[in-house]
Amino acid sequence: MIELTIIVPVHNEAGNIGPLVKEISAAFVNGPAYEVIVVDDGSTDNSSQEALSADRKVRVLRHEKRTGKSRALLSGFQAANGRWIATLDGDGQNDPADIIKLWSRIESSPPALFAGVRKRRNDGLIKLLTSRFANFVRKRLLKDDCRDAGCGFKILPTAAALHFPYFDNMHRFIPALSRRAGLPVIEVDIEDRPRLAGVSKYGFFDRAAVAFLDTVGVFWLIRRYSDPVQVTEMKSAEN
Repeated sequence: MIELTIIVPVHNEAGNIGPLVKEISAAFVNGPAYEVIVVDDGSTDNSSQEALSADRKVRVLRHEKRTGKSRALLSGFQAANGRWIATLDGDGQNDPADIIKLWSRIESSPPALFAGVRKRRNDGLIKLLTSRFANFVRKRLLKDDCRDAGCGFKILPTAAALHFPYFDNMHRFIPALSRRAGLPVIEVDIEDRPRLAGVSKYGFFDRAAVAFLDTVGVFWLIRRYSDPVQVTEMKSAEN
């Protein structure tokens, strides 16, 4: 039985995804039974081929056009065979060895979201500023107390991931949506590394504008949420 599915969404990450897949293989030599799903979100480079060449066991799902990170994650969630899901950014800035360090804790804990908090950021100025702005707005409205919601490193039960309400940019709100569903959020310090190749795919104004609108939308979702109730099917006395 596969214990863990590692999902890596990528868009034009040739030069990064191959080394990352090899790192995962090396890190999990003595780890739990796992699978790797690389979701190629409409790349125009050879990201898919590079991932397949790095490890023949890797599964590559390809979107014919770019749909965004959240849709790529959803494709991975729906294809996962593991009881747990780990997500890593395709730029190689998340270290897969951090999953192994956490695994004994994950196995012994009740279901929870383990959310990475980068100890030292290796982002450019624009990405750093947009992340700080998004975190500021999100904390004020959602009050989720999450220090680094934008970090791509997450580990959570597959059953929980499949029940998140989907919308574009949903990935930025996984901690808030987890708390909404009653799933505890445990923050863990992780390493953040510089990317080996390429550049960030995000700009300041496109992220800042949607961050505010999406936060308002998630605020509405949380306010309108009702706790699930136990449902019992009744049968007549004749049965």
